[in-house]
Amino acid sequence: MDKAKLGGKTWQEFVLDYALYFILGIMIIGVVIADRTFLSFDNMWKILAQASTRGILALGVAGMIVLAGTDLSAGRILGCGAAISASLLQSVTYASRMYPQITEPMNMFIPLILSIVVCTIFCLLNGFGVAYLHMHAFIISLGTQLISYGALCLYIDSQPNGAQPLASLESKYIDLVNGSWLGPVPNLVIFLIICSIVMWIVWNKTTLGKNMFAIGGNPEAASVSGVNVARNIMGVYLVAGILYGIAAFLEAGRVQSVTTSTGLNYDLDAISGCVIGGVSFSGGVGTIPGVLIGVIILQVINYSLYYLGVNAYLQYIIKGLIIILAVAIDVRKYIAKK
Repeated sequence: MDKAKLGGKTWQEFVLDYALYFILGIMIIGVVIADRTFLSFDNMWKILAQASTRGILALGVAGMIVLAGTDLSAGRILGCGAAISASLLQSVTYASRMYPQITEPMNMFIPLILSIVVCTIFCLLNGFGVAYLHMHAFIISLGTQLISYGALCLYIDSQPNGAQPLASLESKYIDLVNGSWLGPVPNLVIFLIICSIVMWIVWNKTTLGKNMFAIGGNPEAASVSGVNVARNIMGVYLVAGILYGIAAFLEAGRVQSVTTSTGLNYDLDAISGCVIGGVSFSGGVGTIPGVLIGVIILQVINYSLYYLGVNAYLQYIIKGLIIILAVAIDVRKYIAKK
């Protein structure tokens, strides 16, 4: 087969560039063959609902990867926001609630705002380290991961009745998150779609989005052309903090029981989804539809492994191999461009 038929690539190049999609597709086909009930509409909506909060988180993480960075703290930051949301929205009839002084159901807008504020503070700390202290995003986010996890543990341990899961949430909160306004479409999917549309506009129609890609592609050239690199990096982290806060608020309502484990490895799922979706670690490359496709594909794999009863430890191995393969393909594309 000649190059023209493969978009200017040889057959070998084409296979290598899209090897991950071929492998994931074969895995999904294998699951369907093993159990044909997997393709039911009910399962599809469950998968999309489960992918929603990680998808919103990934939309924030994707911005850092476009900047040629990453964020290892996203999952733990989400855990902090989820704990705040859950603690303030526990049922007033629950005797062991964290704040017994709250005797009337709280307006859900207040915990949402507080979740966004807390998550944004952590993200801006990461952004400050990258933009002004010129630290690598890996290092600063690793430090923030530990700080946010420590804060989460202290917060949960500070309950009057001792450390326990933040559960027994208000029914209106649970209905908002897990309900369905549009027939079979879960509200979580609607929230993901709204966030995706907003982020598509930010990435493609705003100065911040254009500058983000310029900085990710070549920060020196962007600076010479008049882009305020530090300010735009802080802007990207600010947007990520808002997305983390929204994801945290929704995740607490989705799981309905927040513990110190909430958010564990969510950052890895978000990073994996971004890379699978074509967001390059070399910087300056990525699309919002790609992020969504990557997150959904990863969630389909996660759900299918669980659906087939695959050993939980083996699932970690498979996910690790997927991450390695995705990054290896990304690095190959970067080397090929050079």
